[in-house]
Amino acid sequence: MEDLFTRAAKETLEREAPLAERMRPRTLEEFEGQLSVVGEGTPLRRALEADLVPSLILWGPPGTGKTTLAHIIARATRAFFVTLNAVTSGVGEIRRVIEEARERRAYYNQKTILFIDEIHRFNKAQQDALLWAVEKGLITLIGSTTENPMFSVIRPLLSRVHLYRLEPLGEEDIARILRRALADRERGLGSYRVEVEPAALEHLARASNGDARAALNYLEIAVLHTPPGEDGIRRVDLRVAQQASGKQVLKYDRADEHYDVVSAFIKSMRGSDPQATVYWLARLLYAGEDPHFICRRLIIHAAEDVGLADPRALLLATAAAQAVERVGLPEAALIMAEAAIYIARAPKSNSVLRAINRAMETVERERSHPVPPHLRDASYSGAAELGHGRGYKYPHDYPGHYVPQQYLPPELAGRVFYEPSGQGEEN
Repeated sequence: MEDLFTRAAKETLEREAPLAERMRPRTLEEFEGQLSVVGEGTPLRRALEADLVPSLILWGPPGTGKTTLAHIIARATRAFFVTLNAVTSGVGEIRRVIEEARERRAYYNQKTILFIDEIHRFNKAQQDALLWAVEKGLITLIGSTTENPMFSVIRPLLSRVHLYRLEPLGEEDIARILRRALADRERGLGSYRVEVEPAALEHLARASNGDARAALNYLEIAVLHTPPGEDGIRRVDLRVAQQASGKQVLKYDRADEHYDVVSAFIKSMRGSDPQATVYWLARLLYAGEDPHFICRRLIIHAAEDVGLADPRALLLATAAAQAVERVGLPEAALIMAEAAIYIARAPKSNSVLRAINRAMETVERERSHPVPPHLRDASYSGAAELGHGRGYKYPHDYPGHYVPQQYLPPELAGRVFYEPSGQGEEN
């Protein structure tokens, strides 16, 4: 009787699960997108079809199919499939799974595949506990992560697995998933009488930002919260779709998207493209990036990539940082945009960067030469007797307030660190 109750409860849970869970693909044929990873003829596709699954980590934003692909493997493989969640599992549970895998291999000659969802949440000790079992082939590891594994997974473990990057799905991929959900009577919304305007479907696919789970959630809200008309048909128009999708949520995390978007912002300013610059700035602000961080990047960029070609850029960036402190968001966005666009449009020179780098390299690699006597401090009693300051020429005593004299140590005489670029005001 307990088995009957358990089975009934499971069926009820599956029936009442969110649409995104019910519509999770069960085969590779139902799996949308990611053709470069599991498309026909790819190495991973051939390995899956031959039931020769290698240890791998699936990395990508939410809703791109990482967990789904693991479930497809679980359905297709003859290996024993174990699932752990990195949030709730510890070292003890990992060791138990490894010991059971050893017994399974010894007594039944059956392989074990261990799927760890959110593997980036495992600490170093937990990841270390997996190493030898993965290396010996006792378990086949499949991990999924939304964070860049180069930051979150230890190097020894990375060297023992294949890494696959899953990209956000295209709008047409999402649209096919939505149409399949509308037509599926068993798992989807096919039992409802629904008409979705093409513009509404297009909006849901676009608003999901490549996340299939989000798109299905939006569709479910739109359908279930649209009352049937007199003819019994639920009509989802663009307005309903917009209300169901709400405000778009950007994919942005500190270990991955943060650095990529910041890099695009900086490179757009360096490349003198104000259109791209203001777009990437908007991405940073929309995702909630700290304005102080953005202002620091503006100041650094003004000195590093504009430099003396337009010295006003550094002044403007510094003034913008001060103004942002006083004004705060949302109006501070206007100030940062003005500074960013100015810097993007300014002539570019990295002569200051090259000059300080050359000087630092000289200081680091060559011996430390004494300060020439005529440049030494002569302000204290007894300095004259030591010869400090003797022979120093005070520039203001000469025409034009300039007089040639040697300022570098004799050993570095003639060494060039700063070379004007010929750009802007350096020309």
